[in-house]
Amino acid sequence: MKRKRILSLVLTGVLALGLIGCGQTKASDEKTTTGGEDKTITVGATPVPHAEILNAIKGDLEAKGYTLEIVEYTDYVTPNTALADGDLDANYFQHIAYLNETNEGKGLDLTYTKAIHLEPMGAYSNTIKNLDELKEGARVAVPNDPSNEARALRLLEKAGLIKIADGELVTVKDITENPKNLEFEELEAAQLPRVLEEVDLAVINSNYALEANLNPAKDALVLEDKDAEAAENYRNVLAVRKGTENDEKIKALTEALTSETAKKFIEEKYAGSVIPSF
Repeated sequence: MKRKRILSLVLTGVLALGLIGCGQTKASDEKTTTGGEDKTITVGATPVPHAEILNAIKGDLEAKGYTLEIVEYTDYVTPNTALADGDLDANYFQHIAYLNETNEGKGLDLTYTKAIHLEPMGAYSNTIKNLDELKEGARVAVPNDPSNEARALRLLEKAGLIKIADGELVTVKDITENPKNLEFEELEAAQLPRVLEEVDLAVINSNYALEANLNPAKDALVLEDKDAEAAENYRNVLAVRKGTENDEKIKALTEALTSETAKKFIEEKYAGSVIPSF
């Protein structure tokens, strides 16, 4: 009789624990889907200017109850992988053309909410003061990712140094005229400021130029036209996973990045080297 009573108590205890566990699971699920909105926004960004701009709008997000966590990257590949894998809620470092190229090339399913700013690409040199001084056989470095390489070559074409075949993602192989017999080196975008001592000219993305204390508006020998039709595809955007565009925290982040606070910071901090797109 005593053994039966003990067994009964044990079974009752197990059943009670099971019910408690089920109750906790349901409560947790309910919190996640109804009253438990995640108030932390994790964004991947390159240090300059993107992380700086994000830091400038932290206060606006805090006023809405959100905590902004910024994860800095120094390359153009990892932030999209991290976003696709769910390690980030969003990233802010790339232009539309690069995002489209990455989606197609890597089979990712990313999109963007808004265009935030434009960084005109420029050509820089430590050895010459204008492009007329560029000598026969001069060494010219350009980014090696397809969208930015095409962008760089079009800039050099506009400057009269080369001519390129029609096409969107052109490379040095598509150069049809090269009167100065320029020698091209295709390098990772982040490396370009570091090779200025070794080459005669380098076409550099403005975020990496700014990191290297170059002022695109003042130091570039030639700079992209911010009003050109092609510039539309080179606007830097807030990228997210498809299906999350209407999440409350993504909407809050988008609003903060297109606010007067953000616009004023960009205009005052970068003085034409970074141009708001809103």
